[in-house]
Amino acid sequence: MNATSAGAIRIIRRNAVRLGLDTSHFRGKRRWSDEQLRRAVSESRSWDEVLDALGLVINGGGMRTHVRSHAIRLGLDFSHLDSDVPTVSEPRALKPDLKHLREAGASLAAAWFTLCGCNVLFPIEPAVYDLVVAMPEGLSRVQVKTTTHYSRNGWMVSIGRRPYSSGNNKRLVPYDPEVIDYFFIIDGDLNMYLIPSRVIAGRVGLLLRAHTGYIVGNVSGLPGADAGVAKVAARSSALTADRDPRRSRMAPAWFRWHFSIGAGCRWPLSCRSWACQGW
Repeated sequence: MNATSAGAIRIIRRNAVRLGLDTSHFRGKRRWSDEQLRRAVSESRSWDEVLDALGLVINGGGMRTHVRSHAIRLGLDFSHLDSDVPTVSEPRALKPDLKHLREAGASLAAAWFTLCGCNVLFPIEPAVYDLVVAMPEGLSRVQVKTTTHYSRNGWMVSIGRRPYSSGNNKRLVPYDPEVIDYFFIIDGDLNMYLIPSRVIAGRVGLLLRAHTGYIVGNVSGLPGADAGVAKVAARSSALTADRDPRRSRMAPAWFRWHFSIGAGCRWPLSCRSWACQGW
């Protein structure tokens, strides 16, 4: 019988148990005996001291777990031993911040599509689109954009791309609608827009107020219940401190037309904070 064979050792141990033989003095590959472990546990104040008494490396990987397992096997009381494990402090309070919206954009878009029952793929670089979505009509390429820029006219978002250059200083150019099928845009109010690329082809920037018909949802609950109130208050104070954009020559012509006398307000109810009824 091979003395180093694991199978042979198991056979001998099984027969020793059957015969009621005491094998506690056997160490196997251990350099310490059960009696040494009993003495070390009773005379030590921590597991580090136990390991040191047995001549073991204190930071030797899973050695502490190994010794503790043998102590459990022997039914030893080690409640007096310190854990030597640093106390875990309470986790720092986490609070979402819009400054991370750009990094979170693709994940939020992917979550929305997934909740809609669409499988989502993240393409590898250097693809010009951020997601590939299996929609009912087939695979669609989606470019994700976010914005935290609120002008006096509303949320503005850049939807252009910057051609590669050593200084990264080339002007923005539009995305090719033959390459991008949809834009998924998230504004600072965490409204989500799904806009076909052909609708805004040739553009490098958008005033999102003009595209509220493409809003597909909102995730404003993520930052907490008070986040939306704070943003609305901040934007309201910024708007009241400035001139009424309906009368400003800096406002786009189409924007002024929508608020021309007799035209009436064509924006959703959310814009009525400008008291545009009757314009």
